[in-house]
Amino acid sequence: MIIVMKADVGPDSPDVAQVVRLAESYPGVRTQMHRIVGATRSVVEIYLIGPTGVLPTEPFEEIAGVEKVVRVTEKFRTIGRHDGGLDAVGFTYNGVHLSQDTFHVFPGLCAVDTPENLDATFAALARHGIQTARAGVYKPRTSPYDFQGLGASCLPWVLESAGRHGIRIVAMEVTRERHIEEIYGALEQTGRPTGVMLQIGTRNAQNFELLKAVGQQTELPVLFKRGMGITLEESLNACEYVASGGNHKIVFCLRGVKSHLGDPHRNLVDFGHVPVVRRLTRLPVCVDPSHSVGRRAIAPDGLLDIFHVTAQGVIAGANMVLVDFHPHPEEALCDGPQALLLEELPHFLDDARIVRRAYEERVKRVGQPAAS
Repeated sequence: MIIVMKADVGPDSPDVAQVVRLAESYPGVRTQMHRIVGATRSVVEIYLIGPTGVLPTEPFEEIAGVEKVVRVTEKFRTIGRHDGGLDAVGFTYNGVHLSQDTFHVFPGLCAVDTPENLDATFAALARHGIQTARAGVYKPRTSPYDFQGLGASCLPWVLESAGRHGIRIVAMEVTRERHIEEIYGALEQTGRPTGVMLQIGTRNAQNFELLKAVGQQTELPVLFKRGMGITLEESLNACEYVASGGNHKIVFCLRGVKSHLGDPHRNLVDFGHVPVVRRLTRLPVCVDPSHSVGRRAIAPDGLLDIFHVTAQGVIAGANMVLVDFHPHPEEALCDGPQALLLEELPHFLDDARIVRRAYEERVKRVGQPAAS
């Protein structure tokens, strides 16, 4: 059971204390308090944990500061919507708001290789008004002989370059708890010129100790990628580890699943699950067309497959696109064959805007009478 307080009720209010006292008066019930900070309002939610199925809702609803009482209907109690009982308020980080109502593109290098390539990429984003990017510093690879990323040594100049070009958030993968400490250290060293979104890659989707670590720090948001070979429910339950640790700044990313049925694409595209994740959870939903397609193949209509797959996610309501770009893909040390060219950036952005507008028009028509 979740008790949602009214927007003007703070965590130290007497009404919150009354809810906690009442809840813990029932045998075996304990409470956890969470503060959800959105773009225009923040909400205190009190989670009742234990044998709550038989608890009456009326005593809680009679408390003046309580907005509503929500029965938990999904296993993922913190990120779940629970039959629409909880709002998807999203979160704001470093001046950028992400929610189920917003849309952002995060283009950039799958793996940082040189300062020159990184700077050229960030400069191109800045020319088009993009303030969100990706830049892989730590790179887990299938083969131990492949490039594993430059690691902590490049963090200062990655962050400084982002700051110079007005990039407000850089998404980068972490594979162990030490990487989080290194990122915090580099942010302090450089004077926090930008913000960092911690990415949990598909290979670590069920690395529960790492999920707990990124959840226990509540400053940096988290981009959680669906596991490539596990069910959607398993991925959402893994994502719950982050939220249950206290960090609610989470974006859920669909990136394709491992299956020979996806050939000749790198993975079987799962972007049909965008509305499913939006319905089941309160999380903004991201799509990663680069790792789904895995190649710069061109369709007979002249559009790249990556453009088409991006459109499939955006037309379904995706709130974020994570996509690989590189100044010289033929020289890239990681996933060069799937990287788009910097000169293709304006076309990609225009195409994404067209599809986003189409999605918004579709939503406007909901409930309207059909045209004769």
